[in-house]
Amino acid sequence: MKFPRTYSLEEIATLIDCDYIGESDFPVLGMNEIHVVTQGDIVFVDHPKYYDKALNSKATIILINKKVDCPIGKALLISDDPFRDFNKLTDYFKPFISSEASISESARIGKNTVIQPNCFIGHNVVIGDNCVIHSNVSIYDDTVIGNHVTIHAGTVLGANAFYYKNRPEGFDRLKSGGRVVIENHVDIGALCTIDRGVSGDTIIGEGSKLDNQIQIGHDTVVGKKCLMASQVGIAGCVVIEDEVTIWGQVGCTSGVTIGKKAVVHAQSGISKSLDGHKTYWGTPAQEARIVLKEMASIKQIPEILSELKKIK
Repeated sequence: MKFPRTYSLEEIATLIDCDYIGESDFPVLGMNEIHVVTQGDIVFVDHPKYYDKALNSKATIILINKKVDCPIGKALLISDDPFRDFNKLTDYFKPFISSEASISESARIGKNTVIQPNCFIGHNVVIGDNCVIHSNVSIYDDTVIGNHVTIHAGTVLGANAFYYKNRPEGFDRLKSGGRVVIENHVDIGALCTIDRGVSGDTIIGEGSKLDNQIQIGHDTVVGKKCLMASQVGIAGCVVIEDEVTIWGQVGCTSGVTIGKKAVVHAQSGISKSLDGHKTYWGTPAQEARIVLKEMASIKQIPEILSELKKIK
């Protein structure tokens, strides 16, 4: 998430009422999660295990819960609860504004685009030309949709990320201020859910086709011309490269990459990154030819045991 203007370190510290280490006029351009931070961004960290990762990331402002040596060219915001204060900043820069209208006055809808009854289109949504949005679709604030996109009934674009901190009093949600971006010539089936980024974008690449009842988690990037069959579930922060095919009921853990032109057979479980140009199956997903050879070998065990008994 980029801020509407450049803020100073002192201004940001005042917003969340915390101390800081660095020049008071140190420039702050935005805020992001660690996997998408760029120079000028704030990143938060609240566990010693991840201090080094945050301090050595591309972020130049680290919202942290302990005074540590500040790397050259960076600044620190010292907070007793970085998670809470990251949420404060999200509320400040991306406040929730309720809407009484089905289609917000700030939404922009392109030429020849058809919006069927009972749709909700939130603030600052952009929908391109020649799109069809079927009934009962909900498109949350700041979503961007390209040209020649079809979205079928009951789909939700832009719901909150599934991201929580476990506190003694219960789970505390990390608020989502990112977007969903749907590129040109994408088809999305009925009853799909595509969550917005926490601070960045969840992206569905040009020409990709999604079947019914698919879940895409926050900050996931789906490449161009990908195919996903029904009931696929993709967790947050996944990178799916171009022309990947994922068949029905595949589940994928967070933070992995699926390489270009990979094929994942139905009901597989993806627990780690997969190379491109290969076919996978099983849980955990492995190259399908290897799994099939192993299954064939297992079927031969009774025969092998029988032969061993004869030898004895």
